[in-house]
Amino acid sequence: MKKLFVLALLILSGSVFAQRSKHHEAKKQHHKKEFMKDLSAEQLATLKTKKMTLALDLNKGQQDKMYALCLAGVKDHRKQMEAHKKAMKKDEGKKPKLTSEEKFQRMNTQLDKKIALMNKVKSILTEEQFQKWQRLQKHAKNKKRKQHMRE
Repeated sequence: MKKLFVLALLILSGSVFAQRSKHHEAKKQHHKKEFMKDLSAEQLATLKTKKMTLALDLNKGQQDKMYALCLAGVKDHRKQMEAHKKAMKKDEGKKPKLTSEEKFQRMNTQLDKKIALMNKVKSILTEEQFQKWQRLQKHAKNKKRKQHMRE
């Protein structure tokens, strides 16, 4: 009986700790998003480029090219977010309904941008750096997907 009580207590304390940890991570992500909103496009591009420099050991020429690429990406992303906010305001906070053709166009455009980005990055990086960059992209995508599932 005593062992059963201790086992139940261990399980209960472990689940409470896990829930607290998930809550802490979600709160941390929220603060990070708020912090990123306050930064200019140039500041975000600089931070992204420096992270890539550390991860991929970029030389000065590569850093300059990746900065330009990051800056264009950040500006494009912000422009898309503004358009999305306007659409949400127009539809009184409801997600706008898209036709199947609009959905196809949006997905097709997004995939074209990803292909163009990949080709540009491939032209800047060495083969080894590019392979590592792809692994980092997959890891970031999986991390984002897991975070989204928790919310």
